[in-house]
Formats: sequence, structure tokens, C-alpha cells
Amino acid sequence: MSTAHTSVPEVLDALRDVTYPADKDRLVSAAREAGASEEVVKALRGMPAEEYAGDPEVARSVRVDPESDLGLDDAQRAEQSRHGGKPGLSQHLREEPKTPIHEEFDR
Repeated sequence: MSTAHTSVPEVLDALRDVTYPADKDRLVSAAREAGASEEVVKALRGMPAEEYAGDPEVARSVRVDPESDLGLDDAQRAEQSRHGGKPGLSQHLREEPKTPIHEEFDR
């Protein structure tokens, strides 16, 4: 699955006027009303249909380019991977070992 070519700061900037808690549909609408780029809207539409309590939850669950500037060093990314977010939220920064089946497909 491909990710949108945007960054977490761009997404959060588009949501600066949102009052939380807000569900996914409200976040998408708010981004469109704020004139966000199509990439930001696509990233928000790719989030799970949950109610979000604030920017930190949105930042953890929005799917963006993994190489985007999240402002995290390797230790902070590892900590984020260990703790994760709410069940079902995107964990695009998590490094997961390949299963034997995936290894077989790579041959």
C-alpha cells in the first residue's frame, strides 16, 4: 500500500482550527475547508474511522511518507514503536520481522 507524499507537520497544520475530539470525517472536512493539498486529504482519508482526542493521536495514526520529517530520532522512533497507539491505528514506522512466507516470496 502506498502512502501519501506529505508530512505530519503539513497534516497538523491543516487541522489547526479543529476542535477535538473529532472523528475522521470531521478531520477530512476540516482539512478541505482549510485548503489543504490533496495529499493531506488522502492521508487523512487513509486513517482508521476512530474518534481522535487531539493532534498526538492524529500524528500517530495518519499514514504519511515514512521518510517525512517527524522530528524524531532513532531512540524516539523505537519508543513509539514499543508503545504504539490505539489498537487498529497505523504503525507505519514499526519495523516488523519478515515471516518465512514473506522471505519465500522475496526469493
